[in-house]
Amino acid sequence: MISVIIPAWNEEESIAHDIDSVRKAMDASGMVYELIVIDDASSDKSGDIARAKGVKVVTHPVNKGVGAARKTGILNAKYDIVATTDGDGTYPNHEMPGLARLVGEYDMVVGARTGPSVYVSLIRWLPKFLIRKLAEYLTRHKIPDLNSGLRVFKKETALKYFYLLPDSHSWESTITLSFLFNDHPVKFVPVDYYKRLGGKSSFTPFRDTYNYISLIIRTVMYFNPLRIFIPLIAASFTLSALKFVIDMLVYRHLSQTGIVLIIFTFNTIMIGLLADLIVTLNRKHKA
Repeated sequence: MISVIIPAWNEEESIAHDIDSVRKAMDASGMVYELIVIDDASSDKSGDIARAKGVKVVTHPVNKGVGAARKTGILNAKYDIVATTDGDGTYPNHEMPGLARLVGEYDMVVGARTGPSVYVSLIRWLPKFLIRKLAEYLTRHKIPDLNSGLRVFKKETALKYFYLLPDSHSWESTITLSFLFNDHPVKFVPVDYYKRLGGKSSFTPFRDTYNYISLIIRTVMYFNPLRIFIPLIAASFTLSALKFVIDMLVYRHLSQTGIVLIIFTFNTIMIGLLADLIVTLNRKHKA
């Protein structure tokens, strides 16, 4: 039994297509499901079209963002398994039943946009590639697609991390990192990705890239801060040692810059250990 969530903001050209494609796939699978469209304060007919299709529509009075729409959908879902997709015609919704069948063995199954037919503009691909590589380094997990909107997961597990999940496009990245950091089994399944059927994406390269990076760092700090601090400590210690050697060889005494570097290194070590201790105690308390 699955609750399917479709966030929509001004998607009148494609929302009917996505509703029909989800229904066709789920009806053919024989699974029991509900379909919920979250109208994120659209100024077009997205909500009216969805209602005419006979699906449940939850409307935001003001635009809150795609992440907020997904969270609203999860809170309104009546089944324990939740699937999300987008309302712009970009995802192969016929893959949804196949992803859903893997839930149980995995806590989350992500439709990774690495299939044979993938449309991604360069202006979006480059920042997302760099962010994904950063996330792979910080989590020590291979992540084929960090922020795919097509995924199926256990509602109970997702609710554990609701306080971390943002209202923006970074929702997908944050929930992926939250599951990986806490050792929930996550499966990435290659799927295709299509060009939008119409409308305009709410993704803005500079603002959303900044949000992605800041939320990745915040999430890592919450679960494993030493992954941030260890490289910083290593770099600071190297600079301090190099400056100390230069000062002793050239000036025969330690310069003010050298002293500052040593103090900075010591403080960074202490802050990193303290952050790790807080995270460890927090996990122990929750357990």
